[in-house]
Amino acid sequence: MTPDDLAAELLDVVLSAEPISATLLGIPGYDDRLADRSKQAETALADRLDDIGRRAGELSADGLGESDVQTLEYVRHLATTDGATTRLGTVEWTVTDLWIAPASALLEMLPRTQVTTPEAARGYLARLAAVPGHLGGVADRHREGVAAGRTPVARLVQAAVDHLQRELDGDLERLRVEPAPDVDGLDAGRFAAERDRLLADVVRPALVAYRDALVDDVLPAGRPDERPGLCWLPGGKDTYAALAREHTSTDRTPEDLHQLGLSLVEGLRAEYAEIGRRLFGTGEQGAVFEHLREDADLAFRSAEDMLEQARAAIARAEQIAPQWFGTVPEQRCEVEEVPAAVAPGAPPAYYLPGSLDGARQGTYFLNTHEPTQRRRHLAEAVAFHEAVPGHHFQLTGAQQLTGLPMVRRVMIDTAFAEGWGLYCERLADEMGLYSGDLARMGMLTADSWRAARLVVDTGLHAFGWTRQQAIDWMSQNTPLSLREITGEVDRYIAYAGQALSYMVGRQELFALRERASTALGDAFDLRAFHDFVLGTGGLPLAVLARAVDRWVAARPQAQGQAQAQEQGATGA
Repeated sequence: MTPDDLAAELLDVVLSAEPISATLLGIPGYDDRLADRSKQAETALADRLDDIGRRAGELSADGLGESDVQTLEYVRHLATTDGATTRLGTVEWTVTDLWIAPASALLEMLPRTQVTTPEAARGYLARLAAVPGHLGGVADRHREGVAAGRTPVARLVQAAVDHLQRELDGDLERLRVEPAPDVDGLDAGRFAAERDRLLADVVRPALVAYRDALVDDVLPAGRPDERPGLCWLPGGKDTYAALAREHTSTDRTPEDLHQLGLSLVEGLRAEYAEIGRRLFGTGEQGAVFEHLREDADLAFRSAEDMLEQARAAIARAEQIAPQWFGTVPEQRCEVEEVPAAVAPGAPPAYYLPGSLDGARQGTYFLNTHEPTQRRRHLAEAVAFHEAVPGHHFQLTGAQQLTGLPMVRRVMIDTAFAEGWGLYCERLADEMGLYSGDLARMGMLTADSWRAARLVVDTGLHAFGWTRQQAIDWMSQNTPLSLREITGEVDRYIAYAGQALSYMVGRQELFALRERASTALGDAFDLRAFHDFVLGTGGLPLAVLARAVDRWVAARPQAQGQAQAQEQGATGA
């Protein structure tokens, strides 16, 4: 049994549990399946992950090359961590219009299916036929959660109901996936007729039944806004601690993370004052925040205005990137609007990597819902995070690392991924990418936004904050608008722990960069550091730290310094 064998086994286990992910990545063999959300399947999945983690722990790293050592440590961490969190039963209380909930994920991901072969067409139709069983099983898990006191938040249940209704009112148009032109061996007319029959006779009734189950069985038991955190559920504090470990890939406690967030927010005051005096003639933080929220000329004029600014920022970054990265993705980053049906509950922006076969490009999705309520100073920082040199370089770049096991190319540690995106917001300033002080103020806004996540996520889920407490704290300590803040807080309520990953990951990446720079001195090459870090695919933070230390030790300058120190010690 080699590390690559374990990696291949881990990938099959994960993709069997989340088969739509395989389809979106362009990995064949899973196209006709939907996830099984039953308790039995959940337990079986956790057992398999635990077994892989145990066997990886028993395999010695002695004699392995660097890539194999990374793979072995990656598999140990991922299998062990995911095995633990799989047992938490999060499906019971995860009801929201955000794509992390099963029904929302289905409605978000199915329309992105590429029908390029007859097999893919048959798989898509099989998935439509399987929707009733899938959603029926999910509804059963929600009912089990209600019976055990593990209930979702009423506000988010209502948002999920509203989302389902929007899709139904739109006649499920987004699910009418069209085959690629001239697919050999496919009768496009018969495919369309069967697709439409399934949507009308199978999928629509299943969505209606699931919506009714939410309204009748789940919504009445939903938690109020005064008790939105996991700490209000049976075993909730332990559950949250486990999710924090998963999303940060560290053992930092909620208490520690809360204090880190408070410290980082306070530390941004001087930068706000410096740029605020140049932009607005005041360094007083409250006045700076008011300008950022209220100045009419900071609002976007239209959706197209938003898209144009994002594309311009990405084009600048693409032009200068080779000076900072030795390797850049072959594919360019696409920019699209978040689909209107999901936009009201979607985050401001997100990135979806392309498929391995290149049929679907990596895409930066920008939420243009109510564009005049969104602020232009944030546009560049978010584009550098989500697109170039952020998630596009990291996620699409990882797919091109053909020397790595497939699992490391397509499954990325959350803290690494989001830490890299946030790292790139500051890196963009070093690269000279921001168009001026207003855009740099957006960088600071994004910093306090992610630092605030540490405070608010832990406040909600570990310390029992109400929804309004979280909104009030973010209003006082970030310059985000009230609309943005309420959307963010509802996201943290729905997706406990994930918001912790951003700042923890960035802090570690900068710490590793500083450690490498100090050790190598004048021999430190930032392009080489970036290429090494991205060349790992996206390791858990502790695994990445050990890999960087080995990389530094193998550099000629580090070896020379070590020899000099040894000689100096001998002479003394």
